[in-house]
Amino acid sequence: MTTNNANPYRTHNCNQLRKSEIGQNVKLSGWVHRKRDHGQLLFVDLRDHYGLTQCVVESGQAGFEVLNNVRLESVVTLEGLVAARPDETINADLPTGDVEVRLTSAYIESEADPLPMQVNADRELPEETRLRYRFLDLRREKLHKNIILRSQVIAALRQKMIGQGFMEFQTPILTASSPEGARDYLVPSRVHPGKFYALPQAPQQFKQLLMVSGFDRYFQIAPCFRDEDARADRSPGEFYQLDMEMSFVTQDDVFAAIEPVLYEIFTEFGNGKTVTNFPFPRITYADAMLKYGVDKPDLRNPIQIADVGSVWQGSGFGIFNQILENGGVIRAIPAPNTASQPRSFFDKTIAFAQEKGAKGLAYIIFEEDGTPKSPIAKFLSPEKLDELKAVAGLKNGDAVFFASGNEEEAAYIAGQVRIELGIQLELLEKDIFKFCWVVDFPYFEYNKDDKKIDFSHNPFSMPQGGMQALEEQDPLKIIAYQYDIICNGIELSSGAIRNHKPEIMYKAFEIAGYSRDTVDERFGGMIRAFKFGAPPHGGLAPGVDRMVMLLADEPNIREIIAFPMNQQAQDILMGAPATADEKQLRELNILLSPKALKILSEGK
Repeated sequence: MTTNNANPYRTHNCNQLRKSEIGQNVKLSGWVHRKRDHGQLLFVDLRDHYGLTQCVVESGQAGFEVLNNVRLESVVTLEGLVAARPDETINADLPTGDVEVRLTSAYIESEADPLPMQVNADRELPEETRLRYRFLDLRREKLHKNIILRSQVIAALRQKMIGQGFMEFQTPILTASSPEGARDYLVPSRVHPGKFYALPQAPQQFKQLLMVSGFDRYFQIAPCFRDEDARADRSPGEFYQLDMEMSFVTQDDVFAAIEPVLYEIFTEFGNGKTVTNFPFPRITYADAMLKYGVDKPDLRNPIQIADVGSVWQGSGFGIFNQILENGGVIRAIPAPNTASQPRSFFDKTIAFAQEKGAKGLAYIIFEEDGTPKSPIAKFLSPEKLDELKAVAGLKNGDAVFFASGNEEEAAYIAGQVRIELGIQLELLEKDIFKFCWVVDFPYFEYNKDDKKIDFSHNPFSMPQGGMQALEEQDPLKIIAYQYDIICNGIELSSGAIRNHKPEIMYKAFEIAGYSRDTVDERFGGMIRAFKFGAPPHGGLAPGVDRMVMLLADEPNIREIIAFPMNQQAQDILMGAPATADEKQLRELNILLSPKALKILSEGK
């Protein structure tokens, strides 16, 4: 960027000067990033949004005293001549490293107070400090680049979606509550006392209504709001997703539309990492839970879990036999090339499984010569040991752990141990983004707490088999046209082919315990729309935050959000949430509970 020469602040930005500008008089503005006093020479690294330029001024020259006394992070305007750096001071790592600006004047635009945190070093700092002074944190190189990356990714997503014929529409922020699996943020209505809007957990109903309205391909970079606890890959409060919906499509059509977009985004911004080519692999939910123990498998990890109940059936090992007789399962988790590991490795793995809720974790080691080593190996004949090796994909020099219990418990423990082994043994494939689809999710699940059948995924999805499946099949065996897209073990999106037929929707909600009147009351807008001709449609909504998090190789989602909340859902910088004054509460017809008043009086 070259600015207008009449601009009082700069003729060039701080990443722009090269040898071609040597001899030119230039003006730069930015933040004082670093100073180095060499006695008669003062070096100043000037930083703006674009980069750094080294400036130098001699003692006694105009600007020396100004810069000598100015604090770091003050904003200054500097003027001088571009000169070649001496050969021994050339900085090949800096785009402007061949030149420097020999100053003739310096002017302070804004003096900085003493800094509460260092900007010119990438040091670990307390989270509260970083969030309270986020404007300083955002000046630091790594975080600054992450926010630029986020902007570039969103711009590229828009471009690619429009290129595929999608149109961008905005859906309401103040709306009604919708069952998306988390608590709503409620907004009290001033003009309708006692009633509340809900901030959208997702634009689900609106995007389906757009399809009913005759639009064919919709998308938006949608803000979503969920009152849920923070995690490393989930920000409390709000997040953004690439929301999309398509009419007259099958599941295959949805996949074919989004796969090139994700492939191109991760190729363009992935710093040279390999990306799974499309079509992405598809794994059924049942296979994912069996082979990986989770419904969001990290395919960089080569370990696959195996069901070895048949191997242990009638083996004489009482614990496993009892589990199998009671309808449980035995899952084998291979540990490649661990036969030579010390006993402590196996003890630590068992302790890890116990931390996750397992009662124990049996194992067998196969020595390099094939000899089995374990107190439980004696319960298996040589033929059964060979069968175990074949079923679990084991070779000499490997070990294998066993998770047991009911299917859900064994899958969970096996999945967690698989993940831990992949990390501890450094098995994860490097420099790659591995995508897959998990498909064929169960339509319903059993809610143990409420002792009733609930929707397991999206209540607006189409059951495979339609009305016939709802009327004739065991509800817990019905499969839905529901799918998740996974990258490196992180769920980027859930999606579905939608249930666009009112009679099927009524029946599905009836099985989940909702009356027809309740459905009409809670989802009346969509049900009414479906009664006037609705196209088959489907979509999904990949999370923008999680995409950028993966691309930036950041373990915590707060590192790619400009102004995130802390883990207690507080905005420390702006002081939110905050109390409302009595006048505001009266206008909204709100009285605080005794509990809330007590907490406020105690200053918590």
